[in-house]
Amino acid sequence: MATREEVIAALSPLLPDPSALAEVVVLGRDVTVTLRPRGPREELGSKVREALAKLPDVAGFEVRWQADVQGRNVGPEDPLPEVKNVVLVMSGKGGVGKSTCATNLTMSLHRAGFRVGLLDADIYGPSIPTMLGVTGRPVSLDGKSIEPLERFGVKLMSIGFLLEDPKAAVVWRGPMLHGALLQFLKDVRWGALDYLILDLPPGTGDVALTLAQRISSPYAVIVTTPQAVATDDVYKSVSMCEKVNIPVVGVIENMSYFIDTAGVKHELFGRGGGQAIADFAKAPLLGQVPIDQSVREWGDKGTPVVQASPFSPIARAFVTVAERLTDAVDARRTEGEEEAPPEIDRSGGPGGRKRLPIMK
Repeated sequence: MATREEVIAALSPLLPDPSALAEVVVLGRDVTVTLRPRGPREELGSKVREALAKLPDVAGFEVRWQADVQGRNVGPEDPLPEVKNVVLVMSGKGGVGKSTCATNLTMSLHRAGFRVGLLDADIYGPSIPTMLGVTGRPVSLDGKSIEPLERFGVKLMSIGFLLEDPKAAVVWRGPMLHGALLQFLKDVRWGALDYLILDLPPGTGDVALTLAQRISSPYAVIVTTPQAVATDDVYKSVSMCEKVNIPVVGVIENMSYFIDTAGVKHELFGRGGGQAIADFAKAPLLGQVPIDQSVREWGDKGTPVVQASPFSPIARAFVTVAERLTDAVDARRTEGEEEAPPEIDRSGGPGGRKRLPIMK
């Protein structure tokens, strides 16, 4: 197996300065490297992973980060005062893999050393209990707040934890959905987090609008698949973000391609859809995540593939997306792009029309 000294010698030429290497842990043939970021995380992380992959006595490797995370400007009415960054994983289309991306993105951030929570904001179709293998029920220790459940060190909340029958339908009108979502935001003891990831339902309706009104400076990650039947709806999600002042910090093209046992790449759903959405959103394409059977297998077993098989190529694809996301969020914070929440005209408009136009 490789020695700690051999790992340090391989990485030292890549580092901008010696202090960038915080820690090296060697367990058998597995190596964990903790870095202090000096510039974009994804750039340094990729170089380090490439160097570790070339070491003959290293079988698995992982990169973690040691750094203070920049926080958003939190208003007096914000329900998440201790959460530094809120990221909405969303799409205008169902079936593109938002929950898969949200759970694996969450686990990638956690394994990289960040304090992370995951909120299942899909009240009608909660997926987080299944994908993270959680069946417990939340409790209140003080009679006022709700304790989130935890799995793999991540704080979790979902309407699925509160249902007596997991097959039962949630038949609620908008006001009840709005109230439940607010309770999950302000009454759950999320505590101090670097990132709270929200897995949103399909569409451009009540949930996204509620979050835009209540949370200061959320960011959006848009998930799509390459084909036009998906991107036609996903464009609408980007447009909604523009209308309610939620900056899009990146796009994930999920199920981008498939590599068969002979190593041949098949683009089953076409190509270019993710980049087209990214161009439309004026945001980076965070990654093209391939179709991999292990993602489905581990998700059905209640363990995201990033946790179950952290050294696998598919896990590293999600890790790269997570690093690019943190870089994109840091860049926005540095640029000072803090958007004011939208002003909602509740008068019904001229003639008392029963709709609520967005006033930018």
